[in-house]
Amino acid sequence: MRTADDITRREAIAEYRVVGQPPEPDLEGLVQLAASICGVSTAVINIIDDRSQHQIAAVGFEPNVCAREDSMCAVVFRHPGHVVVPDARVDDRFRDNPFVTGEIADVRFYASSPLITPAGVPIGTLCVFDEEVRELSEQDSRALALLARQVIDVLELRRITRELGRSNEQLAHFAGQVSHDLRNPLTALVGFLELASDGLESADAVLVAEALERANGAAGRMGDLVADLLDFARVGGRPRRSAIDLGSLLHDVVDDLDAPIRASGATIDVGELPRISGDATQLRALMQNLLANALKFSAAGGAQPTIEVRAHELTAGWRITVDDDGPGVPAEQRERVFGLLERGEGADVEGLGIGLSTCRRIVEAHGGRIGIDDAELGGASVWVVLPQQ
Repeated sequence: MRTADDITRREAIAEYRVVGQPPEPDLEGLVQLAASICGVSTAVINIIDDRSQHQIAAVGFEPNVCAREDSMCAVVFRHPGHVVVPDARVDDRFRDNPFVTGEIADVRFYASSPLITPAGVPIGTLCVFDEEVRELSEQDSRALALLARQVIDVLELRRITRELGRSNEQLAHFAGQVSHDLRNPLTALVGFLELASDGLESADAVLVAEALERANGAAGRMGDLVADLLDFARVGGRPRRSAIDLGSLLHDVVDDLDAPIRASGATIDVGELPRISGDATQLRALMQNLLANALKFSAAGGAQPTIEVRAHELTAGWRITVDDDGPGVPAEQRERVFGLLERGEGADVEGLGIGLSTCRRIVEAHGGRIGIDDAELGGASVWVVLPQQ
């Protein structure tokens, strides 16, 4: 049975992505140096999980995999410190080990230093061995320990390099998300200011006051969106949960989409919506994207769209649906359209398919699911299942 330490170790090993891969030249260079310093012909870097010992780089033999219970290093690697055994045949820890008895090898001299991650997790050893009995000087023992730390340095450098590459990709996605999600409240802000200007020209104080209030609301939502999306990027997409009135949230979304709603003549029918737990800014971005997509694709056919938003209570959460009367999404395309920059075939609609990719990330960050079905209105029904928290 795997222990908590085993699980932590497996997770740490997985981050380095060296098991099952061809030996890295930098790691091979370190084992060759270890063998040379210690005056032996064989050295190896062992990565040890809860089942196996993985030899990821070696000199003097071809790296392989063996069962953890057969490993000499598995006996000592979890206890930081150097191990030097001049003759393994007379050491109680190793005398019956198959690497000593001749079943696998005939090891006599054995020395190792543990590989400890910066988080303090032991993941394996750098070890040297020989079929002849020998000693290891204190200076060479310290050198072996230093090389073990350099093995970890190489693994960390590889990991950080990958993460930087992934961060650049996420930054590009994030930039697309920000520009996409800011477009609607910005358009609403401009529209409300234009209404206020019209009211000033006609001396309609009520129109001016109402338009300025709505413009102020749109500006405030833009500020919240920028701040929270930046926080969203910093924390890797983890939502900050609070109690949310989904009906009030939808009211803000409809206000931000005022311009395209009026331009298309759309009817937005919002049913009774619940209070839920979630990140207000992320869920507003979610509903904004779903409603904007429904408007955009329904209006593409030239008719005045009808869109319905409904909530259905489940045993352990809520199912939210956004239905439209547009052309719908063919069944074979319903998964593909959630990919970044993907749209349904034949969708002659301005704009990139960033919205549904953003929606999936937000829903999954909340522990939910999202998909597309046929709507009773004749178009697409995009559904979101959010668990109770």
